[in-house]
Amino acid sequence: MPDKSRILVVTLGGTIAMTKTSGETGGVTPRLTGADLVAAVPGLGEGAAISVEDFRRVPGASLTVDDIAELAERLRKAGATGSDGFVVTQGTDTLEETAFLLDLLYDADAPLVLTGAMRNAAMPGADGPANLLAAVRTAASTDARGLGALVVFADEVHAARHVRKVHSTSIAAFASPGAGPIGHVIEGVSRLHFTPERHRAVPPPVRPATVEIVHTTLGGDSSVLDGLAGRADGAVIAAFGAGHVPQTWVEPCQRLAERIPVVLASRTGAGSVLSSTYAFPGSESDLLARGLISAGPLDPYKARLLLMAQLRAGADRATVETAFAERC
Repeated sequence: MPDKSRILVVTLGGTIAMTKTSGETGGVTPRLTGADLVAAVPGLGEGAAISVEDFRRVPGASLTVDDIAELAERLRKAGATGSDGFVVTQGTDTLEETAFLLDLLYDADAPLVLTGAMRNAAMPGADGPANLLAAVRTAASTDARGLGALVVFADEVHAARHVRKVHSTSIAAFASPGAGPIGHVIEGVSRLHFTPERHRAVPPPVRPATVEIVHTTLGGDSSVLDGLAGRADGAVIAAFGAGHVPQTWVEPCQRLAERIPVVLASRTGAGSVLSSTYAFPGSESDLLARGLISAGPLDPYKARLLLMAQLRAGADRATVETAFAERC
């Protein structure tokens, strides 16, 4: 390996790339290139040879699953041709989801770090440059090798499987409920406190697949499940508490699970779906006995991505069940 780690910064757009020209009074839009972002960070090249690729320039909300699948393939090729680590900059709206999807699809050992910004470049105290610097330092660290996708934000290092956006505007918008960060960037050095076990990558997609999330609500009508099997290849039930739905949902959930894979997740955002604590109609044990698949500790959004990635790869039901069981 050369004296300097070769870090490829790949830009997707988002707030970190948004600004407005002098005199404009409207909102910001994605305008900055990767070269602009890199040039705004003093000392970024110390210890790392930086190259830049502008992959997309869109708000985070406009990214697609296909965009991220294409990005994963691009990173595989770049890793095979000499890059020692990667930093992906993007909008924070979907960062937790793209990070997890990349964690599912990316199978190389070179560090892969995602970051962004909560304050755009036209605002006082823009956090993009500091986040980019911390992300590059982490991507250049040998300790980050083989860990899959990581998120670096506000000098915290998070594993993609745990990280959530927990605030709409704070510069400390990302956290890992129930787990905490796996490390911090201190005095420009990425220091990991522990390393999570890495799961097997999902094979590349062979076909499109649609997976919908259905949220339980107080007094919610089960008709939201009607016809879902005709519109989707899989579904995730974002259930109450530890995996519970109204009694009126039980039969519709079972009928749906007989036609397509249905995953049972907790809508709470932290903690796991249980398996055998409760036994009332609509409880976790009742639903699992009726053919629903436990999401374990995965929240509904990550459960959707795991199910979708498996279905896009052509997985059968047994393979899907195994993929979720490995994460319980």
